[in-house]
Amino acid sequence: MADDKDVLRDVWFGRIPTCFTLNQDEVTEREAEPYYLLLPRVSYLTLVTDKVKKHFLKVMKAEDVGEIWFEYEGTPLKWHYPIGVLFDLHAFNTVLPWSITVHFKNFPDQDLLHCSSNSVVEAHFMSSIKEADALKHKSQVINDMQKKDHKQLWMGLQNDKFDQFWAMNRKLMEYSTEEEGFRYIPFRIYQTMSDRPFIQKQFRPVSPEGKVHTLGILLKEMYPAAIPNEGEQKRYQAVIHGIEPLLETPLQWLSEHLSHPDNFLHICIIPVPTD
Repeated sequence: MADDKDVLRDVWFGRIPTCFTLNQDEVTEREAEPYYLLLPRVSYLTLVTDKVKKHFLKVMKAEDVGEIWFEYEGTPLKWHYPIGVLFDLHAFNTVLPWSITVHFKNFPDQDLLHCSSNSVVEAHFMSSIKEADALKHKSQVINDMQKKDHKQLWMGLQNDKFDQFWAMNRKLMEYSTEEEGFRYIPFRIYQTMSDRPFIQKQFRPVSPEGKVHTLGILLKEMYPAAIPNEGEQKRYQAVIHGIEPLLETPLQWLSEHLSHPDNFLHICIIPVPTD
């Protein structure tokens, strides 16, 4: 892959200032102070909120504590989506810090997956990486890795170790010189306006005629409303890691540099604010 390490670093170290407050319906022995944290965009809520949990447990009795879950303005937050995706999808045009409500009861089974331990997050994360490599290299790279290599990817993410993670992940971002990129680009397009969780289809980085596919070409095919017609006002923003990349950006470059650690390019389609 093109060695654009500064971009990879900027993506990895992206943080969202967040204020966690305990839901007012929770039973506490004394008032619970809010807890502030810089959340890593590339991680998962259940992986980085141990301190949040400990903070609120200090004011609660053990019998009042069930499985922790998080909510923003009435929407339960899916822990299996990367934190940056959750923010861009639900809170992109809001004032910081991001205000998240913490719950210890009434777990919304119909909206959220249970997460009893970090091993559940690890299983989800590794499953995504394997799915992405099936699209990129017919699973050849991930299958050639040893168990300890898989563990290195996970530990790099869990412990926020950029070099440890990328020493292994760069293998998943390579392709041979005779190829013009990955077999297919692993991507997911999210929008809050739909009941469908996300759009995911097979899409090549280069057309059969050799034309480089860009972000604009992908959106035009997968979510045409995101591209305004000539003379039309722009209605949607296509956001990746909190920025709007140029529609002319090649998908292959985006996949190599702006994918999350799970190796997917997560694209959020959000309405342009009207005020």
